[in-house]
Amino acid sequence: MFLEEKVRTAGWIEVITGSMFSGKTEELIRRMKRAEIAQQKITIFKPKVETRYSEEMVVSHDAKSIKSIPVAKAEEILDLANGYEVIGIDEAQFFSDILVEVCNRLADKGIRVIVAGLDMDFAGKPFGPIPRLTAIAEYVSKVHAICMRCGNLAQYSHRLSDSDKQFLLGEKDIYEPLCRKCYNEAINKVKS
Repeated sequence: MFLEEKVRTAGWIEVITGSMFSGKTEELIRRMKRAEIAQQKITIFKPKVETRYSEEMVVSHDAKSIKSIPVAKAEEILDLANGYEVIGIDEAQFFSDILVEVCNRLADKGIRVIVAGLDMDFAGKPFGPIPRLTAIAEYVSKVHAICMRCGNLAQYSHRLSDSDKQFLLGEKDIYEPLCRKCYNEAINKVKS
């Protein structure tokens, strides 16, 4: 007779970041579905304020979707995470910096945590907890959109409206992805 030893799975944090329309949510959904195919127990969370396409689904701009659990605060994820091997978090920039601690605690418990969110706001400034998450994550993927003005790789989410609120949900009617050169030209035109 031998004693069966339980192997503890190591947890880690993956961050998928970039501008709007770069495929962050699409990549998150792809990774979650692959984990599900591997028969891992998965769940995905999103902020309750993110209701552009659906209140309960995470939906990419190209209409790929996956069922999610909307939460008001990042701390709620800890209470709802029991029993899962892989946890996805979409639109992470809308959570407070507490999300960093939440992700660390989940990874320390042996959970694979996949986070997707904008790294910069419309003004080109670091956005929410994403910069801190990229610093502590084991894996970081920066994805790019295509610049709507010149066709180069885009890393900025240029806001087309006059609002200066940091949180402004919107689509192509309010935002366009731009490369560095086109973004600088656009914001300099607005300033003059």
